[in-house]
Amino acid sequence: MDIVVFGKHVEVSPTLRAHTREKLERLTKFASDVRRIDVDYDEHPTRRASDSHTCEILVHLNKHLVKGRASSSDFLAALDIALDKVEHQMRKLHERRVHRRNGNKGARTNGANADPADTESDELEVVKIKQFTVKPMDTEEAGLQMALLGHDFFLFTNVETGRAAVLYRRRDGKLGLIEAAG
Repeated sequence: MDIVVFGKHVEVSPTLRAHTREKLERLTKFASDVRRIDVDYDEHPTRRASDSHTCEILVHLNKHLVKGRASSSDFLAALDIALDKVEHQMRKLHERRVHRRNGNKGARTNGANADPADTESDELEVVKIKQFTVKPMDTEEAGLQMALLGHDFFLFTNVETGRAAVLYRRRDGKLGLIEAAG
């Protein structure tokens, strides 16, 4: 398992790097297929002091990605909060994998056996389906259409490649592009 620790706008000290690696070792108890863990530290000096330090953890598993992000007054506190989020998601993923392996996928059919305190569903539910014509256009036109609609993402066919693509707004306000592989 590779653990990659890097910083945006900040130099990661050897002490923080070692502490991060030590804390992340415990994630292997939830899954044996952890290939790589990326930890990204970022500092925003213009924010409030209580959330100026950010830690983002991205765990690469076979067929899955688990992500946790947190902000706090220092990097160690942000790491602990983000790690709690990642552990929670990995615990849920582990339970799903065990249930599927043991053939208990449909154990909760009508919710009669469900714990009332358990507010999270094991299965995702699609609540709305939309269909529309995907028009061929370049990335610039897709960005304009996305802005005109006021959406955070836009699906289109990229005229340069002929493939389906999604233009989306990232957390930092910039745009990202996801394109289908050929």
